[in-house]
Amino acid sequence: MGQHRHRPAEWPPDVVRYNDLHVFELQEPTRVLEWIQDRSVCVAGYSAGRKNEIQELSLPQKLSAKEKQGLCPERDFHVEHGGFSQRPIYQLKHIAGTSLLVSSGPPDSSLQVWCLAADESDTISLLTTSPLTTAVSEWSRISVSCSPTPRVLHGSKISDLAIQEIVTQSVLFSGAGVEDNEPISKLDFLDHSTFIVCSMNGHLWLADTRQCPSLIGHSSLPASSGGGSHWTMGLAPGCSMVGRLSSAGQVVVTDYRDLSKALGQVELAVPRPLANSDHLCLTWAPRLQQHLAVSGFNGNVHIYDTSSWSSSPGRVEPTFVHRGHSVSAEPEQDLPLVTTHTWHPWKERVLLSAADDGSLHVWDWTACTSA
Repeated sequence: MGQHRHRPAEWPPDVVRYNDLHVFELQEPTRVLEWIQDRSVCVAGYSAGRKNEIQELSLPQKLSAKEKQGLCPERDFHVEHGGFSQRPIYQLKHIAGTSLLVSSGPPDSSLQVWCLAADESDTISLLTTSPLTTAVSEWSRISVSCSPTPRVLHGSKISDLAIQEIVTQSVLFSGAGVEDNEPISKLDFLDHSTFIVCSMNGHLWLADTRQCPSLIGHSSLPASSGGGSHWTMGLAPGCSMVGRLSSAGQVVVTDYRDLSKALGQVELAVPRPLANSDHLCLTWAPRLQQHLAVSGFNGNVHIYDTSSWSSSPGRVEPTFVHRGHSVSAEPEQDLPLVTTHTWHPWKERVLLSAADDGSLHVWDWTACTSA
């Protein structure tokens, strides 16, 4: 873990809108920030052709305290567990209530199951590598569930979708026979028997493993979306809202109980066109109603209040922009790209964001507009 860096003098004027801001340097960049309970996160390298480190990092005391702290002795992340992967890690998921992690990444669609040591050891150990369900070279998108048994939903395209039990590797559901080869960008369990999938083309698919056929529908996109855009999605915690984000800067908000209509359609104030859509990310705030964050367009993270969005398309401005990754870059370096971000589970305005220069930021923002 690198050193904590204080905010440099050249931070932009809106830095006064931060209640708190911490800047760290990882040994290698990550595209995953996976929460372990609510006091630590897992990061992992994604470089090809080398070993990649997986680390569980506990948050500094000031960031994990339930109440405001005065002076805190721990100002940096602390490595709780660590291990190495022989392959790049593009996705990493923790199965709640267990010590199990599941990862995926190129060069193929196999999955790796890891264990956080339960004894005094500080290792993250590889338990199993699941066999390929299909002979595909694309890495699998994954989502996990702990109920009724630990299981993983995975697939690289609609026809490859499968649910496997972690311990036995038994296939509980398979999309074999579905004649649709749309590549998948994101998928998520809704509960242990239903899930939602977003394709690269932006279509939404719902599935109920108790029904046949299981895939029960997909939603259309606004006519203005055009071709060539890549899409991802994010589920709003605790409700039925799903937001889709395109590489062209469009967001479509839908209630997955009714895929026939959009509740909100907007164009974001982000740079376009996007040359690389690998890191598109949309997340909803778990404790701040109707707020979402997007990243992957540049070195910024944008936060939007969706409460005034409507089904009539329009352009919107962000409530807050975190520009820190671009500002903290060295003058001779290319501007970094944010690879991922995540909201704190219970601090409503705290986010973590990581960039491809290895920077890791933790920031507590405010909607105050005073200079």
